[in-house]
Amino acid sequence: MNAKVGNLLATINYPSDLKKLDIEELPALCGELRQFILDMVSTNPGHLGASLGTVELAVAIHYIFNTPFDKIIWDVGHQAYAHKILTGRKDVFHTNRMYKGISGFPKMSESGYDAFGVGHSSTSISAALGMGVAAKLSNEKDRHHVAIIGDGSITGGIAMEAMNNAAVSNANLLVILNDNGIAIDKNVGAIKDYLADIVTSKTYNKIRDKIWFLLGGGTKYGKNSRAVVKQIGNALKSTILNQSNLFEAFHFRYFGPVDGHDVIRLTKLLKDLKDIPGPKLLHIITIKGKGFEKAEKEQTVYHSPGLFDKNTGEIIEDKCIGQAPKYQTVFGRTIVELAEMNPKIVGITPAMSTGCSLNIMMNKMPDRTFDVGIAEQHAVTFCAGLAASGMIPFCNVYSSFMQRAYDQIIHDVAIQKLQVVFCLDRAGLVGEDGATHHGSFDLAYMRCIPNMTVAAPMNEEELRDMMYTAQSGNKGPFVIRYPRGRGVMPEWKTPFRELEIGKGRMIRDGKPAAIISIGNVGNDAVKACEMLEKEGIPVALFDMRFLKPIDENLLHEVFKKFNKIITLEDGTVVGGLGSAVIEFMSDHGYNARIQRLGIPDHFIEQGTIAELHHECGYDVEGIIAAVESLLK
Repeated sequence: MNAKVGNLLATINYPSDLKKLDIEELPALCGELRQFILDMVSTNPGHLGASLGTVELAVAIHYIFNTPFDKIIWDVGHQAYAHKILTGRKDVFHTNRMYKGISGFPKMSESGYDAFGVGHSSTSISAALGMGVAAKLSNEKDRHHVAIIGDGSITGGIAMEAMNNAAVSNANLLVILNDNGIAIDKNVGAIKDYLADIVTSKTYNKIRDKIWFLLGGGTKYGKNSRAVVKQIGNALKSTILNQSNLFEAFHFRYFGPVDGHDVIRLTKLLKDLKDIPGPKLLHIITIKGKGFEKAEKEQTVYHSPGLFDKNTGEIIEDKCIGQAPKYQTVFGRTIVELAEMNPKIVGITPAMSTGCSLNIMMNKMPDRTFDVGIAEQHAVTFCAGLAASGMIPFCNVYSSFMQRAYDQIIHDVAIQKLQVVFCLDRAGLVGEDGATHHGSFDLAYMRCIPNMTVAAPMNEEELRDMMYTAQSGNKGPFVIRYPRGRGVMPEWKTPFRELEIGKGRMIRDGKPAAIISIGNVGNDAVKACEMLEKEGIPVALFDMRFLKPIDENLLHEVFKKFNKIITLEDGTVVGGLGSAVIEFMSDHGYNARIQRLGIPDHFIEQGTIAELHHECGYDVEGIIAAVESLLK
């Protein structure tokens, strides 16, 4: 373990150990905990900035609340590293996000202190409310439920739905709004502006000193603490802004904003709030990357920076000279080329502009690029409205996040045959983020929708051509899914050509067996075929390009020539390419032995992409083994 454990942190393995400290020792503990996270994440990459910003909050929560009896739900989980370290995982934290190690997100099966599994945003209030109502029905009146949600996540529609429901539940629920002004990229929208108004208003600045006096200097920890909280609440409600309080409108008692890095005052306030029944919201102000200068100044870069020097902050760059680019980079540069050619093209992303590289277009064409915040459902229907008015929206979303907008894809886009181009980044297994982020299901869940074209490029050239094809003419709803990471073509900027929809291709001919693949994993099939040919087994390889409509002429050709077939996809084997090929075989009366390679029918945990492909049996080695097994 390459991390320094401070004197105080060395004594703490669980919250019961934390509670033995004097409150005056908590700031020093926070310093040690922050350094421990820096040491760890600098050599084992993870989500740095958000977790540095919640060190004091994690310490205060576990100091005051009786976890795991009291339920703490961390929204998304990017901010939960300190929580993990304080709840029995300090000695294994060096395995964070590693194959067979601990998850990078809270996970119920990993620890009883992880009250709810998270990875996608905006779910914490709903989950905490459900637990609070369950406790009420079970007559567990002394159980507390705390949801920690960021100012980016609270823009998600489900968070608003949860607050609306909580208003009439009277459940014992505390929502802590961790306001640092940024998700991965800077937050956008009216809620962001509203929170900024609270924090920067002159009225707030006038009363801030009074708040600190009341919390720290005037009452200490004595009998008047409840009166202090009441005074703060009344003062803020009546004077902070010349407009109604958004959270009070949802019948939440609102407290704040307060400094989320003053651990002693935060601890005292949480102690007071424990005694107040019903829904309440504590608004804390934090700094993403707190305590590490580079991370504070470059918050988007240090959200998840990869390897870096913990002393200087310098990021240790991947040596990529002469290598192929990342698929998202190809997407980002290609959409700019297409938008320069076609004035109807617009770009839309739900808070993923940097991750998906739509920021390239955003910088060059800000009036034609829209970050709608963490709101996938809205993003899709917003695109539908644009398309209904003659624009050609490219909706750029991570594959696993697009699951959140499935009804909108069907109801608002597909039924109406609108020309929305869904560019699904991070399709297939994505690596260290694990089960919540793998793009396992898009081939299956898009394939079953009428009017939908579903395509997956084998390389960067095909990605460009599919994007070009999707915007030319009126092709209707069009899905292009591509993986995380680098492609295979250093010289990737090829001239555009329009592809024939539903047309695949033969890459290699052969005799004893055929591989039918779709997407980037076809490159591993090429390598496997080359190795098999050296062993005297010339296997045929077909790249389908399109899952829907599937190339039936090509499949007829395959089934007439081969009775041993392997299907290969970087997606679930349930409902994807393999299922489509078997359905075709059944529908047309063919009979062949078919082995499906892809993501098996269970959730895959974290690890490198290479490790996970090997585990699932569809890396080069797995493809060769499948062919050899089929030919026995």
